[in-house]
Amino acid sequence: MNDLPDKTVRNIVIIGGGTAGWMTAAALACRLSGTGSSITLVESTEIGTVGVGEATLPQIRGFNQMLGIDEAEMMAKTSATIKLGIEFRDWGKLGDSYIHPFGNYGEAIGPAEFHHCWVRTHASGNAQSFEEYCLSIMAARAGKFALPPDNPSSVLDAYTHAFQFDASLYAAFLSSHAKDNGAVHVEGKVVEVATDSETGFIVSVTLETGEEISGDLFVDCSGFRGILIEQELETGYDDWSEYLPCNRAYAVPCEIIDPVRPFTRATARHAGWQWRIPLQHRIGNGHVYCDRYISDQDAVDQLMSTLEGKPLADPKQLFFKTGKRRNLWNKNCVAIGLSGGFLEPLESTSIDLIQSGIVNLLNLLPEKECAAADANEYNRLMDREYERVRDFLMLHYVATQREDGELWRDMRNMDWPDSLKHKIDAFKHRAIVPDYTHGLFAAASWLSVFIGQNIIPEHYDPRADLMADEALAEELGRIEKHIAQSAGQMTSHDVFIAEYGASFEGAAT
Repeated sequence: MNDLPDKTVRNIVIIGGGTAGWMTAAALACRLSGTGSSITLVESTEIGTVGVGEATLPQIRGFNQMLGIDEAEMMAKTSATIKLGIEFRDWGKLGDSYIHPFGNYGEAIGPAEFHHCWVRTHASGNAQSFEEYCLSIMAARAGKFALPPDNPSSVLDAYTHAFQFDASLYAAFLSSHAKDNGAVHVEGKVVEVATDSETGFIVSVTLETGEEISGDLFVDCSGFRGILIEQELETGYDDWSEYLPCNRAYAVPCEIIDPVRPFTRATARHAGWQWRIPLQHRIGNGHVYCDRYISDQDAVDQLMSTLEGKPLADPKQLFFKTGKRRNLWNKNCVAIGLSGGFLEPLESTSIDLIQSGIVNLLNLLPEKECAAADANEYNRLMDREYERVRDFLMLHYVATQREDGELWRDMRNMDWPDSLKHKIDAFKHRAIVPDYTHGLFAAASWLSVFIGQNIIPEHYDPRADLMADEALAEELGRIEKHIAQSAGQMTSHDVFIAEYGASFEGAAT
């Protein structure tokens, strides 16, 4: 028995640091602690990371809990604020505003789902704003927050939250966590990759110093360069620019002027959109655009002219191509983060796609042979995740009535993917929304964009008609009142930060 070869993956090598690399290292070190496996992360300080402020989705809380991370400590060390959703301005029509919340709308009234009852009242001309039936939205609008109850007494009180933090500080925070669990950090630049002549598997990498690092499994977190997954293994890239044409961005931080509210903002511009991410010590801003519709100079001028406070640095230009690797797992290499693909940060999905890649890798952690079945399943899961995110991002662009820019007209008239076309048709006709068992963006997310961008269904569940008009109005009034009272009882977001997770640099004031 002792003569049998050891098939267990013992040495895992991660190429690249940043958010993707250190999230991967921290998760693997935590999961494999005590097993005898080694985690080595290779990072060159000569090669920078994207490094702009990041907004996240609620799934990040599950990742932190998996690692045993204390939320208040994490917030303090990353200058984080609370995020209850994303406000979208000017996407349906100029002057429109809606919030995609991290919580549900209303509760079932009789046998029909809540939104069918709201559509019924809208058809009769008696509907209140859809937002008034969501606690996350009403709290966000009021600048309020309280930690969600573990066991809410009512579905109306159920909501969750995410964070807005400095991504470089989050990477540093996870670096300490990973090292505490045994991960090894090696400083150096990869100059050579050695592969097995028979299998094509990566055997080792050589650094500028001449040091050679061998591994059984390699994780490519080298960003857009894709040192292993593309430069060495030539995996290929599925270009989705026809669906999401924005290919450039400028990013710049500015001073905080107004009290920080617990949400991210995305404002549509004539050739793209502009983000606003409030942290405890600054506001992160960026302009995502397509260079077919606006010049670089006009794009940066538009960004700088709309800052709320004094800029704290020079604007940084970023270049990208939306899409994904044809296989995020190829041979004994798994690409996580920007090396695996890029979808513009409209819905704060970049860190969640990193997290999905890590969780799927943990669930399918292979033996040394890296069986094709494991790689195929990983690629199937990640393909599905990327495609669902792509469709949701596209919805914002195609569900628009804007006529003031060529980008908006082109997106509305383009040939949409069948998967998105089906979702839009199903909602327009019968108020049917996607309801995924796994993955991002459940029914409430799709509802927020559909209704927020003025797509109202032609028909609804006929069971919504079972209740008399007066009784339905009474139920809707009860829900609206309950949510308004619950939001009103919360503390202000600034006070919460000061008492719970204020950073050394100082909470927002």
